Amino acid sequence: MDQHLQVFVTVAEKKNFSRAAEALHMTQPAVSQYIRTFEEGFGVRLLERTNKYVRLNKAGEIVYHHAKEIVSLYDKMQNLVDDLTNKASGTLSIGSSYTFGEYILPHIIAQMRNIYPDILPTVTIDNTSKIASLMMHHQLDVGIVEGHFHKEQKLAVEEFAEDDMVIVASSNHPLGENNTAVSVSALAEQTWILREQGSGTREAAETVFQQFGFSPAQIISFGSTQPIKEAVEAGLGISLLSQWAIQKELRVGGLKIVDVSGMPFTRRFSILTNSPFQTKALQVFLELLREKKEWKEFNREDI
Repeated sequence: MDQHLQVFVTVAEKKNFSRAAEALHMTQPAVSQYIRTFEEGFGVRLLERTNKYVRLNKAGEIVYHHAKEIVSLYDKMQNLVDDLTNKASGTLSIGSSYTFGEYILPHIIAQMRNIYPDILPTVTIDNTSKIASLMMHHQLDVGIVEGHFHKEQKLAVEEFAEDDMVIVASSNHPLGENNTAVSVSALAEQTWILREQGSGTREAAETVFQQFGFSPAQIISFGSTQPIKEAVEAGLGISLLSQWAIQKELRVGGLKIVDVSGMPFTRRFSILTNSPFQTKALQVFLELLREKKEWKEFNREDI
């Protein structure tokens, strides 16, 4: 790979010539010369420089966006060639939406590392739309997303798991005081604590609202599952969450499942890949995902 490209990406990410030189094991003058030559090749400045910072200008943002894709594709190509003669090893970049990434993925990675210790995974956890975007731009080797994913031409989408979603409240919430099913009107009057737009969990909640024919009186949004659970336990409102995400809270009694006719709501998780050529590390990871034939029976005592 062109060394100028790698130097440019590193400077853009470190926002400092000295830190970039340290990361690249080069001298600062050498890094500066690489950047000058790189900019001369484009005929335009790509970085704005002051005594306090180095940052991308508009042209630099365009070059950086595509440079990241080129670097990622080069690394993938190198790994594929290495795999022809070597066992499963090397880096594996995994992206996952929050529920799977926070509650299931760590167990899969631990199992993989136990069998293949030379695989070095890096994990990005974000909402479904962000993971899909990173996959489209070759920033990840594999993505795991929830909800109804809109298939893109460049991505292969494979449904592989199901997850039950339930309505939860704090242990002393009035909705769970008796054993009778809660009415839709009672649900509509509640404050709902939900994930942000673009999240598969938020999509599931909106689907449930549509199926029951109501809109919540008030919605408060959080960017991840843990603060939602804390807010519900504190009595701020109720929520729709994955049964995978609430096992510990159910065991200790901090949360309870609200009895609602027509629940739980079942959603699907999908695997995203962006190339027919897969490294051995990726193949191993995908095999571990697929061998769980019934994800509803995942050992919740380990969650």
